[in-house]
Amino acid sequence: MKTFNVPIIYRSPLVTAIKHKRKVQDKMKKDFTPTLLDFGPVQIFLARHFGFCYGVENAIEISFNTIEENAGRRIFLLSEMIHNPLVNAELQSRGVKFLQDNYGHQLISFDELAAGDIVIIPAFGTTLEIEKKLNDIGIKTEKYNTTCPFVEKVWNRSEQIAKKNYTVVVHGKPKHEETRATFSHAAYNAPTVVVNDMKEAIALSKFITGETPVAEFYTSFKNQYSKGFDVDKDLERIGVVNQTTMLASDTQAIADFLKQVMMSKYNLTEKNIENHFADTRDTLCYATNDNQSAVMGLLKTEADFAIVIGGYNSSNTSHLVELCAEKRPTYFINSEEKILSGIEILHYDFHSKKEILTSNYLPLHRPAKILITSGASCPDALVEGVIQKLTSFYSTGKSMEQIIEEFK
Repeated sequence: MKTFNVPIIYRSPLVTAIKHKRKVQDKMKKDFTPTLLDFGPVQIFLARHFGFCYGVENAIEISFNTIEENAGRRIFLLSEMIHNPLVNAELQSRGVKFLQDNYGHQLISFDELAAGDIVIIPAFGTTLEIEKKLNDIGIKTEKYNTTCPFVEKVWNRSEQIAKKNYTVVVHGKPKHEETRATFSHAAYNAPTVVVNDMKEAIALSKFITGETPVAEFYTSFKNQYSKGFDVDKDLERIGVVNQTTMLASDTQAIADFLKQVMMSKYNLTEKNIENHFADTRDTLCYATNDNQSAVMGLLKTEADFAIVIGGYNSSNTSHLVELCAEKRPTYFINSEEKILSGIEILHYDFHSKKEILTSNYLPLHRPAKILITSGASCPDALVEGVIQKLTSFYSTGKSMEQIIEEFK
C-alpha cells in the first residue's frame, strides 16, 4: 500500500516501532490481540489497529503539500479536513480558512471566492451541488480533492446499483459530511433515502410492506429522501450502502433485515432475491473494519478501564467508544491534556455531547491495566502523549525509551 509524507509532529517513535513490528509478525492482519506495554506498576494494552488510515494520511499529505506549493495564494478548506482538532488547528495556523462548519453551515460566503483561490475538498468528499458552485466560480476542485478512495468506492457502488434500477438506501448519520456527500452522488442516479439506525430501517420497512400510510413517509424521513421520491414505486427494488465509518455490525444487521423484508413481501429465495434486493456486500472501509475488529480483540483482555482517543465529532471514533463502553468503563478524550491528574480525568459523553469530570479513575491496585485505542483521524503522537501522561503517575520499572527498544 502507498505510504504518505505526513508531518513529523503527528508521528510517534513508540507507535511507529510497535506498528512496524506487528506488521512484520502479522502481514495478513489476522491477529487482533493487543500489544502489551509493561511498565511494571501499570500495563498498557494497545489495540492491534488504530490511528491514521489511508484516507486520512492521503488528505493530510495533499493539504500540507498544497500549502507549501502555493505561497501567497488564498487557501480554503470546504470544512474540517478530518475530525481531529489538532490537525485542523495546525492547518488554520498556516493560513487555511474553513468555508463551512461540519453541518454545512456557511462560515465564509462562496461569493467571496475568486477563480484564483484554492479550495481543498475534505476526506469526507462533498456534494455535487457544492462542487458545481465552486467550478462555476472557476475553482478547480479536482486538483485539491482529498476525498477518501473508500468513500468514492461507496459512490461507485451506488451508481452501479442505480443503473440496475435499484433505489439506494444509505445507512449513515443524515447530518454527517460524508453521508450528505454520498446522498448527493446517489440521488443524482437513483431515488435515495437515508436511514440513521435500525429503528429507522424498521420504520422504512413498514412503508415497504404497506403497514404505514405512504403520506407519513415524507414526515418520518423529512430531509432524508431525494427529490420526487415515490414511496409506492421506489421501494420495490433497493440496495444498501453506508457511511464508511458506521459500525460494521449495524450496517450488516440493517442490510440483512431489509433483505428479509423484501424476501417476505415478494416471496423470494436466495436464487431470485436480486429481483428486489441488490447484493452490495460491505462498503465499510478496511480501516473501519480493522479498528473495530481490533477493539473486539482488545476487550478480551481483563482491564480496569479503556481510553479512546480522537475528535469528539469523529463518527468512527464514537463507534469505538460504543464498543468499549459495553464491556469496560471507558473514557473518551481528544488529548493527554484531558488527563488532569492521577485523580481526575475530563472525558466526553457523546450521548449528552458534554465533557464530564470523573475522579479517582486510576485503580489503587498494582499493576493497573489500561486499554487504549484511537480513531482513524487521531495522530499517533497523541496516543504516545496519553501513554506518557498515564505512566507519569507511577514509579515505573521501565522508561519509554526502554519500551521502544523492545519493539526494535
